[in-house]
Amino acid sequence: MSHEFQLTHDIELEATPEQVWAAIATGPGVDSWFMGSNEIEPREGGVTSMAMPGFTGESRVTAWEPGRRFAHQSPPAEDGSFMAFEYLIEASDGGATALRMVHSGILTGDWEFEYDALRKGNPLYLRSLAQYLKHFPGRTAVPVTAFGPQQPDQDTVWAAVTRAAGLSQDVHEGDKAHFTVGGEQVDGVVDTVLEPSFLGVRTDDALLRFVGGGGMVLTGHHLFSDVDPAEAERIWGEWLAAALA
Repeated sequence: MSHEFQLTHDIELEATPEQVWAAIATGPGVDSWFMGSNEIEPREGGVTSMAMPGFTGESRVTAWEPGRRFAHQSPPAEDGSFMAFEYLIEASDGGATALRMVHSGILTGDWEFEYDALRKGNPLYLRSLAQYLKHFPGRTAVPVTAFGPQQPDQDTVWAAVTRAAGLSQDVHEGDKAHFTVGGEQVDGVVDTVLEPSFLGVRTDDALLRFVGGGGMVLTGHHLFSDVDPAEAERIWGEWLAAALA
C-alpha cells in the first residue's frame, strides 16, 4: 500500500539568507547539519548525492533560485516511492531568516512507521541547522557516521549512550556532558533531546548526534576540526561498542 504525504516545517534562523543558502544548497553546508557526505550540482537539473556507510542516494535539482528557493527530488523506486524536499528562504527583521522546509513524496510498505519517523525527525535536523548557523558561522564540518552493535530495544541504547556521555537517562537540554573518546576529553552541552531516539551534544568544535530506533544506534556527528573521517568513524564506532558492551 502506498501513501502520499507532505510535511511542512518552519523555523527562524539566526543567520542571513546568504548564510542559510550556503547551509542548505552546498555540499559542505549540508555536511555540517544533515546526514552523510553530500554533493550538490549548483543548477536546476543538477544532481545531488548523499553517501553514508551502506547507503548512497541521488536526486535531481528541481528548483535553483539562489538565496530564495532550492528543491530536489529523488527518482521513483520500483514500488513508486520517492522523496522531495523544497526550501523557501525569506529575510526577517534584525538579520534573521525564516526558512520553510516542505518534505513530500510517496511512502510504501509500513508507511505509517516511516511517516512518524519523518514527522519527528525533520524538526531535529532543522534544530541542528539552527545550532550550526548560530554557533559555527562560516565554518564547515566533517560528517562522521559510525554504527553501534544492535541491542534488544531502544531503552537499552538510551541508557547506555547517556551513561557513557556522563548524563542521566532523564536528560534535558542544557545538561553538561563530560566523557572521553579515543583518549580525548569531550566537554559539551546537551542541545537536543528526543528520548529514546535522539541525543544532541554541542562542543566547542562539534555537533555530536546520536540517532537510533528499534535497538539500533549510529552517530550523525559534524566535526568542525581537521580530522580524518575514516579514523573518526573507527574511534566513534569503538566508543559505541564499548558503551553498549
